[in-house]
Amino acid sequence: MKLVFLLLMVLAALVSVNAEAMRIKDMTTISGVRDNELLGYGLVIGLDGTGDQTAQTFFTEQSMKNLLNRLGVVIPPGISLQLKNVAAVMVQATLPPFAKQGQAIDVTVSSIGNAKSLRGGALIMTPLKGTDGQVYAVAQGNLIVGGFGAEGANGSSVSVNSTATGRIPDGASVERTVDSPFAYAPTLQLNLNDPDFTTARRLADRINEFIGSSIAMPIDSVSINVQVPQDFAQKVAFVSELENLEFEPGEAAARIIINSRTGTVVIGNHVRVMPAAVSHGSLTVSVSESASVSQPAPLSKRGNTVVVPESDVKISQDKNPMFLFQPGVSLDELVQAVNAVGAAPGDLVSILEALKEVGALQAQLIVI
Repeated sequence: MKLVFLLLMVLAALVSVNAEAMRIKDMTTISGVRDNELLGYGLVIGLDGTGDQTAQTFFTEQSMKNLLNRLGVVIPPGISLQLKNVAAVMVQATLPPFAKQGQAIDVTVSSIGNAKSLRGGALIMTPLKGTDGQVYAVAQGNLIVGGFGAEGANGSSVSVNSTATGRIPDGASVERTVDSPFAYAPTLQLNLNDPDFTTARRLADRINEFIGSSIAMPIDSVSINVQVPQDFAQKVAFVSELENLEFEPGEAAARIIINSRTGTVVIGNHVRVMPAAVSHGSLTVSVSESASVSQPAPLSKRGNTVVVPESDVKISQDKNPMFLFQPGVSLDELVQAVNAVGAAPGDLVSILEALKEVGALQAQLIVI
């Protein structure tokens, strides 16, 4: 119970701190300046007998035949390849904004067949495509596999992490750039990470105050339009100054977040409780089973010795007093009152839900 009290008080202290000045770069993103996901299908070769079993993964054999055919090696029809050192994989990469041709990016390689391990393998040249079907990068290189596995002759095995996934640092070379509106757009759109009308207004006011003119205008609870210089060098310098400005964001709405899987409860700073009386008690039912031996009377010719089960049922109920919430109870008082009746995290959820049902809880109750 002390642990529950300390946990709730720590959470209360964390969320009760007044909003502090934050940098614009930590609160927003620039519209159009974003990552792009790339995907490709390829083959990993050089495995030590831990590759795909072609009887179940025919696409590995088919891919290898197509590759050899493009390289001038003709496989006669009807010939089956036993490729225990080859695995079919999917290759993923993230193309950062403003990436230029020739730059290197990391790739992640994951088996899609029944390969036991990719350790020691090498990815052969694999084109990586975007959602538009165009090739933006080409990946190739030796894999680094963080997992480890071993198997004995009797079938017993042990593994640490996953051996079916590996990474290639700087394993892909960028072949095509992605156009960004940042270079030619007359305005810059800042998007808040957490939508809030108050924060949007304060952000626009802070920019206008810094520049000395009305160049920033909030559009809605997410976006703020900012007029920027058209010269490339001046635009970069302007954004550099802009993103390091500090301002005070608006405080979040009153919320209580409940994680139904872990029992974690986080209570926001502006949570208030209207007048309400709460009584909390726990009903405990315990059932114990025992066995006794029943024997016939001495010298009796009738009856047999049998084992008779016996059940002992006990019911106990904690007698916790009712407590009263006064109007406008603060977060600290709420935590102290709930803890005073010995409520565990699961009981706390029930109390909060009941307060919400009677209309006494002035907050959003969100269950995740």
